[in-house]
Amino acid sequence: MGNIQTKQPKLKIRKGDLVQIIAGNSKGIQGKVLEVSVKSSRVIVEGANIVSKHTKPNATNPNGGIIKKEASIHISNVAYVDPKSGKPTRIGRKLNSDNKLVRIAKKSGEEIK
Repeated sequence: MGNIQTKQPKLKIRKGDLVQIIAGNSKGIQGKVLEVSVKSSRVIVEGANIVSKHTKPNATNPNGGIIKKEASIHISNVAYVDPKSGKPTRIGRKLNSDNKLVRIAKKSGEEIK
């Protein structure tokens, strides 16, 4: 009974996408996705969900102190920003003319590069 694997979800948001936070303390902020964690279904968005991290002195930060940095947000709390309208939209997947699966914005139907 060992080695049970859980199926990881197919995430529709990728690194580099422009997203808007739709819930939580940073609601309404738009930013670029810096990192996606598939295992925990969380993303780190540039300039959103800023937390204060207390650090000890080390090689990179010789004085230590309090550093402001972005914390992760659950993927359900972010929405992709439609390149056409600039508003949040859901993402779908469709076969294009070359028989490749591509992401599309549900509101405009436009293909996401």
